[in-house]
Parts: sequence; structure tokens; C-alpha cells
Amino acid sequence: MVKIIKKTIIFFILFLIFSYGCKTTKNLDYSEYLVTPTPTEIVKAGWTLYWHDEFNKDVLNTEYWTPEDIKWPYSGEEEYYTSRRENLNFENGNLVIIALKEEYNGAHYTSARIHTEGKIKSVYGYVEARIKCPYGQGMWPAFWLFMPNTIYPSYYGEIDIMEMIGGGAGRDNRVYGTCHYGDGTSIISRGGNTEIAWPKKLSDDYHIYAIEWTSSSIKWYFDDIEYFSVDITPANQEELRSEQYVILNLAVGGTWPGSPDTTTVWPQKMYVDWVRWWKK
Repeated sequence: MVKIIKKTIIFFILFLIFSYGCKTTKNLDYSEYLVTPTPTEIVKAGWTLYWHDEFNKDVLNTEYWTPEDIKWPYSGEEEYYTSRRENLNFENGNLVIIALKEEYNGAHYTSARIHTEGKIKSVYGYVEARIKCPYGQGMWPAFWLFMPNTIYPSYYGEIDIMEMIGGGAGRDNRVYGTCHYGDGTSIISRGGNTEIAWPKKLSDDYHIYAIEWTSSSIKWYFDDIEYFSVDITPANQEELRSEQYVILNLAVGGTWPGSPDTTTVWPQKMYVDWVRWWKK
């Protein structure tokens, strides 16, 4: 009799455990795994998205961009621009431009430069990109606009939305915004800059670099804060009121930043999360 009671108790306990386990499993909600996530909507109050690239694919969108394959002959730059994966790659939804110290086609360094000439161009709007910069002596990343069908560096219009020259305090933490135009005899440049408190560097995190461009002015923004503006209404500044295309590049060396040195760490990377062009 005692054995029967013990068996009955054990059976009852097992029944409760089994029943509770089944009940718990049946009540789990797996619906979240069955729903395709909705992409975050890209919006900016008061603006309409004209063109953008989120770099969410593992290849360069050649309907938008053309990669350079050239030893850049201007501004004293020392790199050879290539379209190789070693220099132009993708990582976690970012375009990654990689500067390397290596011998390549007569150059001591390689990097990448891409542009939208002949594919994407326009005039005016709010143009921005979310970028994590490289750092160190000789690094010169840039996000800029340039007039199509012109020969650099003669008669042209250029709007540099973001430039940085690496090399320590006052360099790795400072962003420059500049415009250039020709008056028929020479090239005129106007620009401003802002910085984050050292020892923070622009390579520590992503920042948003932007311009608001109209027929009367260009305003430069760093993380949505305006830090510089110019009046472009004078007649001799028609280049700054003309169509422009987009360029992203990471130069190595040059007359402005100077050459890399023994303190420069390799490789260096410029991460671009997205580029967006808005219109009213």
C-alpha cells in the first residue's frame, strides 16, 4: 500500500511538472520572429529627400559612384587611389575608405576616392554625411562638392563640407568648412572651422557634417550646429551657384597636412555611414 501511495505521489509530481512545462511553452509569443522589421524612415523636418546612399550593401553602387584609379597629381598628395577591396570596402552598413602604407604604382601609400560626376549632381539644398574620421599625421579626409566639366585646379567652384588634417591637438579634433571659386585671374578661398575639446578626436565617434546651400549663402554645420557661413550673391561667385557633384576621399600627405611620419598608425580608416541630399 505504501509503495502504491509513493508511486501515486511521484506520478502526480511528474504530471504537474510536465503540465506546467507544456503550458509555459504554449504561452510563449514567437510573433516577433515572424515579422520583417520596418526600416527606419529617413526624414528631416521641412525637407524632401532628393538623393541618398546608406551604404547598406557590400558593394559600391556604380549607378551613383565612380571610384578613381590614379596617382593624384594635385595638392602634393602622396597616395595612389584604387578601387581594390584593400582600399574601398564595406563594414556594418558603412563605406570604409582605407589608407595603407605600401608601394603601389610608384606611390608610397594607397587609399580611395569616389565621386558622382556624370551620375548625381544638383544645386542647393541640405547636404550631409555621417562620418567617423581617421587620425594621425598625414591624414586628410574630405567630403566635398565640385563643379562638373571643369578642370582642377583652374576655373572652378568647390564646396568643402568636411576636411580634417590629422596630427594631434588642434588637428585631429578640428573640422574645416571652405568654399573656393575663381575670379578670372586667381582662386579665392573662404572658410571657417570648429573643434571638439582635446583630447577627444574626430576619429573617436561618428559626427554629422553638413551644409545648407541656397542661392544667397552657404552655411556649415557640425552635428546640426552652425559654425560658419558665407554670402555667395556677388556676381563673381557664380561657380558657387552652379550644379555640383559629390566626392568622398581620404588623401595621404599633401601641402596642407604634410607627410605621414613615424607617429602615423597604419592602416587608417574613414567610415561613412550615409550621405544625404535634401531639397525644399
